[in-house]
Amino acid sequence: MTCGEIIKILENWAPPEISWEKDNPGLQVGSEENTVKNILLCLELNMDVINESIDKECNLIITHHPLIFHPIKKLDFHKDKNSRLIEKLIKNDLTLYSAHTNLDFTKNGVSFELAKVLGLKNLDFLVNLQANQYKISVFVPEDKVEEVAEAVFSAGGGVIGEYTSCSFRTDGTGTFFGSDESSPFLGGKGKLQKVKEVKLEVLVNSWKLREIISAIINSHPYEEPAYDIYPLKNKNVNYGMGVIGELERSLGIHEFLKHVSEKLGADSLRYTSGKSDLIKKIAVCGGSGSELLKEAVYSGADAFVTADVKYHTFHEANGKIFLIDAGHYETEIHVLNRIESELNKASKNNFKIYKYSGSTNPVVFYNN
Repeated sequence: MTCGEIIKILENWAPPEISWEKDNPGLQVGSEENTVKNILLCLELNMDVINESIDKECNLIITHHPLIFHPIKKLDFHKDKNSRLIEKLIKNDLTLYSAHTNLDFTKNGVSFELAKVLGLKNLDFLVNLQANQYKISVFVPEDKVEEVAEAVFSAGGGVIGEYTSCSFRTDGTGTFFGSDESSPFLGGKGKLQKVKEVKLEVLVNSWKLREIISAIINSHPYEEPAYDIYPLKNKNVNYGMGVIGELERSLGIHEFLKHVSEKLGADSLRYTSGKSDLIKKIAVCGGSGSELLKEAVYSGADAFVTADVKYHTFHEANGKIFLIDAGHYETEIHVLNRIESELNKASKNNFKIYKYSGSTNPVVFYNN
């Protein structure tokens, strides 16, 4: 398999189009054309990660945090750390790919894995992304509707949650009058035609729109297919931010703190008290999730586990929800297990997948 084929697997799961607009997911350095030898997974890149990838003959490195986040103005191999990393990647013909906020916002991504590590059940997005879908209605002769529908489904249309091939169909009558320059599929030019047709309606994600319109045109028998495109304000059930779930049983405050610390391998937790002494319903967001505090409170969660919480955010949460800052690295690193699982499904044992054996966490705790 090529690096590009691996990237396609990841992007079918976590489309880069759902990422934060100022993010830079995707290919960072290297070539998608290279054949994969082995793969190394890590949260972010440093020189130790590159050295381990070379030792383990991994020519594809997949990170969560992008190496290149801002435009590069110069490459100074002597003074600049990132420049030296890029130099070593190029000299060793390594490909670097990053899935960042698109991995945060997809189902079974960063926050879902955090929730699963904490033992939460009945998982759902805390906040769904919205206004990034369209409904397409296309009018098809009744004996050709399955052919057009299959083309739309194959192009990625009709996905709702855990269901694919979703559509709605309405029988009706289409009319048309072809000019002398027309080449009608049914009937003849120069006279009014009435044809039994089916109105096929399908939900599509905005980044799939062009591809699906092309699929409609290529599969439709008519010279001029008729279709409508409706922008939607709907919440997208497939993508969102944060996760809400429940423990199998309620835990007391100190029991819950111990549970979070042990499950996440967090040496230190910062927290503020909520309104309940028992914790069962929990909101989580891997990485910097403070902006979801209001949604976590509104959801009725007893606790909210995230990272990078500011002092004034703790003040805002105090007495409303049990807010825990468990660390950025500690709340995100578990997604590597899911990436490994997704890629193992497609590897066919043609290559090995490794997780970086060390830690890229720059935060060190001092205990007096």
